[in-house]
Amino acid sequence: MNVGRALADAQPRVFWLDRPERPDPLPPLAGDTSADLLVIGGGYSGLWAALQAKQDDPGRDVVLVEAGTCGWAASGRNGGFCASSLTHGLANGAARFPDEIAMLEMLGQANLDALLATLSLFDIRCDVERTGEIELATAGHQVADLAEGAALARRFGHDVLVLGRDEVRAEVDSPTYVGGVWHRDRTVMLDPARLAWGLREACRSLGVRIFEHTRVTRLSASGAGVVAHIVGGSVRARGVVLAANAFPPLLRRLRAFVVPVYDYALVTRPLSADELASIGWRHRQGLADSGNQFHYYRLTADDRILFGGYDAVYHFGNRMAPSLAREAPTFRTLARHFFETFPQLADVTFTHRWGGVVDTCSRFCAFFGTALRGRLAYAAGFTGLGVGASRFGARVALDLLSGAETPLTTLDFVRSRPVPFPPEPLRALVINATRWSMAHADAHEGRRNLWLRTLDRFGLGFDS
Repeated sequence: MNVGRALADAQPRVFWLDRPERPDPLPPLAGDTSADLLVIGGGYSGLWAALQAKQDDPGRDVVLVEAGTCGWAASGRNGGFCASSLTHGLANGAARFPDEIAMLEMLGQANLDALLATLSLFDIRCDVERTGEIELATAGHQVADLAEGAALARRFGHDVLVLGRDEVRAEVDSPTYVGGVWHRDRTVMLDPARLAWGLREACRSLGVRIFEHTRVTRLSASGAGVVAHIVGGSVRARGVVLAANAFPPLLRRLRAFVVPVYDYALVTRPLSADELASIGWRHRQGLADSGNQFHYYRLTADDRILFGGYDAVYHFGNRMAPSLAREAPTFRTLARHFFETFPQLADVTFTHRWGGVVDTCSRFCAFFGTALRGRLAYAAGFTGLGVGASRFGARVALDLLSGAETPLTTLDFVRSRPVPFPPEPLRALVINATRWSMAHADAHEGRRNLWLRTLDRFGLGFDS
């Protein structure tokens, strides 16, 4: 195994987006326009909001503006794990919303079912595979934790299979595995960019007006509506859904609750039949190991391996820059871990490497709210598990914008807020101390130090 050689030809491009079927960009907005609903952001949350708004009321005039192109950011570069959980996993949800978790699990499954039905309705072909996901134990202390998680999942009716060392290696053969839990009903695997492109086309088919390369610089209340200011024009709307992910928020209040964290991934060349046989993986499940700093990985439709995660990097002052997506040490770390996981693939090389931000909040799962006297609604903080939950978040935002009390808007999950992050320089100190402590726990049989135990008491956290 030679990490340098394996990475030598890896292009700094997102595999999912680096394909000839990528749609041509739509023209930007020039001048002024008006709409019943303005959606800001062309990722999953924004696309789902626009689509559901038109499905609710086909006569509603909906405009969506995107600073880049639809799906170019987190929605087009993630691992394609589409989970039913709305709370970044059942354990996190049960700990934070014990009185509502049964309802949230039901809503999450209904949301996933509705998402899949929408794909069928609009013929969105995004390589959906209903394979489930295996949580992997790569250290002895993780086995008991996984068994406890499996028992909790069974309590809520999920289809789980606990796997011993030999059983998990019969599914996917790695010398690092000592156990696992196959969650067979909570996750489907898909192509994230094709999902975004398909939602974009579905929105357009219903009459949503989409303007790409159109950046909103400022929002202001005006009469009974909101004006979104862009360079050389504006959009006047009765209501706004803000779906900007981790990017600098147009609402000052969100800066205390969301931080941008860089996540990284590699993709291999296609595996040969013999290489694929050497690791098994016949059922093509999504995989994630159980460390605090964890890897997620999966097979693509053409039998490449996407291998990502581990490093979750925060830069002082919420800094974001294109250069930060090309962190060479992180890619070398990922490649080394890949070959430790699959030593039988020592001759495999990587074709793509990339990084980018996800919107992290202290409770790990989305939060919601309104602003501008109820004329704007938002969903934010999905923390890397928004492929499925973003549809639900968009539904919540539309319900909040309506001003009516609905079964969703009365949930504590929707009405509550995460603990805010402190201002700089304390913010960077807290986050980086937490990252160090999590790595320390991984290296010491999961034992959480005083710092992590203190954060646990106050409901704070940090996750990749």
